Amino acid sequence: MQAWPSVAGVMDMRQVWITRFGGPEVLQVREGPDPHPGPGEIRIAVRAAGVNFADVSARAGLYPDAPRPPFVVGYEVAGEIDELGVGVEGLVAGDRVLALCHFGGYATSVIVPAHQAHTVPVGKDLRQAAGLPVSYLTAYVMLNRLGSVRPGDWVLIHAAAGGVGLSALQLAKNLGAVTIGTARAAKHPRLYELGLDHPVDYRRADFEAEVLRITGGRGVDIVLDAIGGTNIRKSYRCLAPLGRLFCFGLSSGNARSRRQAWRTMPKALATTPLFHPVQLMNANKGVHGVNMGHLWGLTEMLADTVAELVAMWSDGAIDPIIDSVFRFTQAGDAHTRLEKGENFGKVILIPDE
Repeated sequence: MQAWPSVAGVMDMRQVWITRFGGPEVLQVREGPDPHPGPGEIRIAVRAAGVNFADVSARAGLYPDAPRPPFVVGYEVAGEIDELGVGVEGLVAGDRVLALCHFGGYATSVIVPAHQAHTVPVGKDLRQAAGLPVSYLTAYVMLNRLGSVRPGDWVLIHAAAGGVGLSALQLAKNLGAVTIGTARAAKHPRLYELGLDHPVDYRRADFEAEVLRITGGRGVDIVLDAIGGTNIRKSYRCLAPLGRLFCFGLSSGNARSRRQAWRTMPKALATTPLFHPVQLMNANKGVHGVNMGHLWGLTEMLADTVAELVAMWSDGAIDPIIDSVFRFTQAGDAHTRLEKGENFGKVILIPDE
């Protein structure tokens, strides 16, 4: 567990701490001494950090992998290397990099193993770089690695205007898939511009009925569902034979605090269906669970996949979409924007000047 920063010594680094479980107001900026990299590590002067729904869940006390407060969240950063540990090769001080980090990303200085950092292509924006690793990596694992999407496949993307949703849309289009996406009606025009074939307003229409109508009763080959609860049951019914459902979140049970979660989470868990192997065999369908936070041990796979995604960004095949940028002192507002589903793309934090 991370310790509360000491007030002694030189106070150079600033971090956004979750001081206790609760609403956005529990996020506080604190100062502490700059860390120094060990062997094989680098220190990054952070210019931007990605905000993910896992951060919001951790703040509310609903993310089981998070430590007890106080702690610092953040899984992805971008900035310049300003110090290298012994034995680091291929990188030099001043290199612009993006990196995955296991918590601790809401900070002006972050230490990561060198293999978790990737050089940002020339001319690319560091704020976009900070929004690339988690969302695109999650979408890539589901669509490319596990989903084996082929040209002409039908892909249903829930929360299509979110960070993972837009990443999945771009990757699915690159693979030649036909896409259906759920989102608020106000977001449909821009989703059309980005290549979504069939937007569905989940607030005004039953997405299951719409999917079956759009596909002529066939159903889809892939569903990406981070909502959970009854949504998973309906997503499963949207699958065509040989279809694959990917569950990678439970936002239907999320709440602003643990107290509120006593009402929302039990319902989400109770309405999440269980699938028996015989049921899946007879239906010729698959249900997959994906949690990127539990894949840290696959260092080579993660490094290779992020490197491939960076190359795709450099070539113009993908383009991280930034919704909004907040300063560290506005971290609570950033979390609120995600909680309310107001974002179109990634929400980014930057240090206060």
